[in-house]
Amino acid sequence: MNLQGAVTVVTGGARGIGRAMAERFAVEGARAVVVADLDRAGAERVVAGLGCPVPLGAGLDVTDPVAVAGLVGRVEEELGPVDLWCSNAGVALGWDLGDDGAWERSFAVHVLAHVHVARELLPRMAARGRGHLLLTASAAGLLTNMDSAAYSVTKHGTVALAEWLAIRWGDAGVGVSCLCPQGVRTAMTEQLGAESSVLAAGALLEPEDVAEAVVSGLAEGRFLILPHPEVAEFERRRAADRDRWLAGMRRARARLQR
Repeated sequence: MNLQGAVTVVTGGARGIGRAMAERFAVEGARAVVVADLDRAGAERVVAGLGCPVPLGAGLDVTDPVAVAGLVGRVEEELGPVDLWCSNAGVALGWDLGDDGAWERSFAVHVLAHVHVARELLPRMAARGRGHLLLTASAAGLLTNMDSAAYSVTKHGTVALAEWLAIRWGDAGVGVSCLCPQGVRTAMTEQLGAESSVLAAGALLEPEDVAEAVVSGLAEGRFLILPHPEVAEFERRRAADRDRWLAGMRRARARLQR
C-alpha cells in the first residue's frame, strides 16, 4: 500500500487513533484524507489542520448501512476511487457481562459496521483490482479483555471478519489488514480506573505510535498490524497451551481484584 497520492478514508477519525492515522496519511503524501465521525464538528476540526491537497470532514454513523453506502459513493464520485479505507470507529461499553444495550451497540460498531463498508466498497475495489481495507480491532480480539465481555467478544468478531475478508477478496487484488493495539493513550483509556486490566498490561502507546505501525504495516503488506510486538508472543502462548494461559489470566485477575 503506497500512500503517495492516495485517496484515504478514516472512520472514527475525530480523535485518538483515527485522528493520528489521518494526520499521518496526510504527511505521507495522500492526495485526499476523508475524516468521518459521528462527531461531525470534531471531524471537521481534524481536517482543518491537515496538509493534504483534498481534506474532507464528514459526519457518519458507521452502524447505518445507508449512510455508509452514501459516503462511499460520495467519495468515489467527488474524489476518485478509494485506495485505503480505515474502518476504525470503536466503543468501550459494558463492565463485566454488561447489559443488552452494551452488547448490541458493541456488536453494531465492532462487527456490523465493518460488514456495511465491506459490502459496499470491496466489490468496487475488486473490479479495479486494487484497494485496501483496514479494520481496527484490538489485542483483546486476539487475547481477551478481562474488564468487559462485550468488548472482548466483539473485538474477536472484528478479527474473525477481517480474516474472512482477506480470504474472500485477497485474490481479487484487495488488501485487508487488521490493527490490534494493546493500551493506547486515548479518551477511552483516560476513563479507566486503577483496577483496569488494560492499564495493568503495560505502558500505553501514543496514538502517533499506532499510526507509525499502521504506515509500516501497510507498506509491508501485512495482515496483522501489532503496534505492541509482544502481543504476538502472548497470542502464541495462548494457542500453545490454552489451559495454562487461562490459569495465568485468572491469577492476573485475582491480583487486580485485590
